[in-house]
Amino acid sequence: MLLRVRVALPDRPGSLAQVTKVLGTAGADITQVTVLDRGAGMALDDITVFCPESLPREDLLKSLQCVEGVTVEGIWTTREAPGTYPELEILKYITTAGDRALTTLIDSLPVLFSADWAATTSEQGVLYASWRAPQHLTVPESLPQRPTAMTLDDGLHIIHAPLPPLALGLVLARSEGPAFHRIEVHRLARILEIFLSLPATERSVARQLRK
Repeated sequence: MLLRVRVALPDRPGSLAQVTKVLGTAGADITQVTVLDRGAGMALDDITVFCPESLPREDLLKSLQCVEGVTVEGIWTTREAPGTYPELEILKYITTAGDRALTTLIDSLPVLFSADWAATTSEQGVLYASWRAPQHLTVPESLPQRPTAMTLDDGLHIIHAPLPPLALGLVLARSEGPAFHRIEVHRLARILEIFLSLPATERSVARQLRK
């Protein structure tokens, strides 16, 4: 299984090596490391690892907590293929998806961001949701002016984003793991900017509204 591990660690030589050594000893195969933040003597990294099903997530957590100065912010499942640029492949497909452009985007976002589900909403309610979305969605009433990360009262982490030209909102949700980082918010904002510039976008929304 693929897991995403988010750790805060001292920003000094050897710190990351200690973390990777512990992961390897525990039986996790590291496939990708992404630096999210650096500052004030600390770094925040997302590490993608492949673990055998026999390796309990709790054992991985305990091993990392033994490393001096390291704080584990979350360990959660991911479906994003490491070492690739999946958003480029998705955007390329969307350009030829025609009326399916919007649904393709929504179905792809949970994979791109190691999230649970995504949905678009209008004043009438949910327009379209990905297959893992719950039947009754928790969506903030007010739409932010720009993509915004927040944690709802029930502990659900979301990015809530406006789609101004379409008079729609977008929700990307993650129930396990840490809150969405500002780098993830920025990445989603850029993807949406490109999506909204595509000629197929308005046609795909019009099709959904007619259903």
